Amino acid sequence: MSPTVTTADSRPSQVSTQAVPATAAGMARPVSLLLNLAHAIDHMFLLIFATAVGAIAADFGFSRWEDLMPYGVGAFVLFGLGSLPSGRFGDLWGRRRMMLLFFFGIGSSALLAAATRNAWQLAAALTLLGAFASIYHPVGIPMLLQRATRPGVVIGVNGLAGNLGIAIAALSTGFMVQWLGWRAAFALPGLAVIGCGLLFAALCPQETEAPAKRTSKASASLAPAELARVFAVMTAAAVTSGLLFNFTTNGNAQLLSERFRGIVEDPALLGAMLAAVYALASLTQVVVGRLIDRVSLKPLYLCIVALQIPLLALAALTRGWWLLLALLGVMVVIFGAVPFTDAMVVRYVDDRMRSRVAGARMALSLGISSLAVWLLGPLVKVSSFGALFVGMALLAVCTLAVVSLLPSDSATA
Repeated sequence: MSPTVTTADSRPSQVSTQAVPATAAGMARPVSLLLNLAHAIDHMFLLIFATAVGAIAADFGFSRWEDLMPYGVGAFVLFGLGSLPSGRFGDLWGRRRMMLLFFFGIGSSALLAAATRNAWQLAAALTLLGAFASIYHPVGIPMLLQRATRPGVVIGVNGLAGNLGIAIAALSTGFMVQWLGWRAAFALPGLAVIGCGLLFAALCPQETEAPAKRTSKASASLAPAELARVFAVMTAAAVTSGLLFNFTTNGNAQLLSERFRGIVEDPALLGAMLAAVYALASLTQVVVGRLIDRVSLKPLYLCIVALQIPLLALAALTRGWWLLLALLGVMVVIFGAVPFTDAMVVRYVDDRMRSRVAGARMALSLGISSLAVWLLGPLVKVSSFGALFVGMALLAVCTLAVVSLLPSDSATA
């Protein structure tokens, strides 16, 4: 029997077994795997600096890691602002071409960072890396979802891949800094990513037309006023959630180093502990992705955001092994909130303009949330990690208030 596929206008159509791709993403499995791997690469490379900042600061003559941290802000500013042109080029020029630029650009920027000799040179290399990293979210995720029949599952698996990249950054960077030096932590992954780009070029077929020229339709429709509210909520929630994401992922390595002083002080072991936290927390996105396909989006989103508040407050007060447990809870609910903005884009925006809409939303939200990277070092220096986590709990309250403004599923036509 031929399987039934539900199209964007909810009319089932019969297709042959040969026409159905092997993956939930609706494309060849090797290409799907490479697109998920690209998400891991994206997050990994953005966090190499934050993980190795102590070693780099010592090499460049800084007395404290907090003083070097602001030099990495350019990467996150361009990571956000670059999403706007990246999304536009993805829709109008082609997503395959942009993904090739992503692989080769990030790899080359990492090699450049490894060759820098002072803080300003490193800042310039990291800013260039951030510009290429901006390509993935508005281009790679819509490319992965463009034929998805179960978008929640695809988003969940893709989110798992991205967060495993964060775990790999914590683990591999810690070991490479200890055994090979911080420059190897940029150079070796950079060469590997260039190899991935060559593989993607060989396996991903040419696009017959740019996404903007295709015929498609959003899977759900809202009245114009409701749609405008969804976009406003999506962007505002992404800003507050992005601040939490950047504060934690960029600060957790130094948090563990401070709170485990006298208990565990080996950088490689601390990196392995943090990688384990990220890997376990990443599994939440697979669960959330499956739930998005099955239950109402708004109450699920509210539940996950509400849990952030007590867990962040708990992490502010704990030390040692209790901190590790509290941090795991924090990262579970922070990672668990990530799939919702992509799910809203898939639900309410048709594929012809998803890259542009995602790019505009990310340019605003990530452009603002990148301030977390610039503020992290100075905030910890003048106050403490405890005060930072209390501030993040207040940010979670703001996210909860914003998400409560989402229209219910009954408003969806």
